[in-house]
This record gives sequence, C-alpha cells and structure tokens, in this order.
Amino acid sequence: MAQSSIEWTEMTWNPTTGCTKVSQGCKFCYAEIMSKRLQAMGVEKYKDNFEVRTHEDALKTPYTWKKSKVVFVNSMSDLFHEKIPLEFIKKVFKVMNENPQHVFQVLTKRAERLKELHQELKWTHNIWMGVSVEEQKVENRIDFLRETNARVKFLSLEPLIGPLPNMNLDKIDWVIVGGESGHNPRPMDADWVLDIQEQCEKSEVAFFFKQWGGKNKKKNGRILNGRTYDEMPEIELQHSV
Repeated sequence: MAQSSIEWTEMTWNPTTGCTKVSQGCKFCYAEIMSKRLQAMGVEKYKDNFEVRTHEDALKTPYTWKKSKVVFVNSMSDLFHEKIPLEFIKKVFKVMNENPQHVFQVLTKRAERLKELHQELKWTHNIWMGVSVEEQKVENRIDFLRETNARVKFLSLEPLIGPLPNMNLDKIDWVIVGGESGHNPRPMDADWVLDIQEQCEKSEVAFFFKQWGGKNKKKNGRILNGRTYDEMPEIELQHSV
C-alpha cells in the first residue's frame, strides 16, 4: 500500500508485481523503471525486478484500512497478465468483494483475457474495471471491456500517442486522458484531446484530463480549455461485510 501521486486515485495496492510489454503504450513503462529502483534499494517485493510475481501477504492489506479509500490495483503490474493464475485473480477479487467500503480501480492492457475470465469473477459495485487505449490499433480493447460484467467501466487513454476519433463509448462510464512524460516522450496533439473531450460530452461520459506530459510534466500542467477536468463516476460505498 502506498499513497499515490496519480491524480485520479488516492493510493495504490499491488498484490502482483511485474509485467511484459504488449503494445506501444508500454514503451516507456514507469512501473518497469520504478521496479529497478526498488530492487536497487533492496525492497524484498522487487528482488526479481520486473518478473511477474504474486504476493499472498498483500491480500491482507485492504482489511486493515480504517477509512474508505479509492485504490488503484496493481500500479506495478497487470492483474490479467497471462502468467497470473486465475485462482490468484479470484483471490484478489474476493478481497475487493469483501471490502465494499473501498473503491478498487483495476486497469489492464490484456482486455482479451479480461473478457475470457470475466464470468469467473464476482463483480461487486466497488470494482471499477478499465482498459488502456493509447492509439487506434488497440481500440478493440474497448469492445472487450464493454462485454464484461463490471458495474463501472473506464478507459485510460494514456499515454495518448495518436487520435481516437469516433470511439464507441456505449456502456463506458469514465475516460481518462494523459500525455506521455519522461526523458523522450512522444508528443500528444491538443486536437486529439479536444476531440475526445467533445466525444465524452456528447455521450455524457465523465472526462478526466490527467496531464499534458512532456519532459517537464509539472510545468506543462493539466489545463484544457482554460480549466481542469476532474470528472469521475459517482462513488457508491457500502459498509464492510
């Protein structure tokens, strides 16, 4: 568990760590870079660097949180990675099911496996399921997400490296947009962002603009149309069971 600087969540929880690249959005993976740093610092959880690993001990953590949280699950991994057994995914879902006082935000690039497994999983109200879509080549991830039983479905269009015109936003509740940051970021065109914002407005989908990115993402900020966009789906919380 860790407090998060990610604008659309409060904290992170990593019952799995490690991943492998599947598309262009993975090119400058921040989790891979961070894993190397944590390994160098001697953090036991990252002793295998970015190899895919499951962590049984981490499953206990959400039961210890005293106040309701908004939690990004697996910021350092992908829960639907092919090396993560279905039985462990079910354990993660059981933890989320048993802690309805928290919102758990799960994000994957492996939308096809998500679709294959979704009927094996219990989708309580507090599990928000998202897919990453960085360019049109992987836009079919939205279709796989749409077919799942998740109550809240969202898109992370980050790093946005190409236009996404005429998206089908049917059954999508939330869209996050962000530019790439780092030493050699690929540029994001303002027209791509404006077009997505307009699509969300027309479809009545919550729109969150995370950042322009670039080499100095703090300086570039997150102002669009002279304002910030911090829209989110309505959070429905219940008492723990």
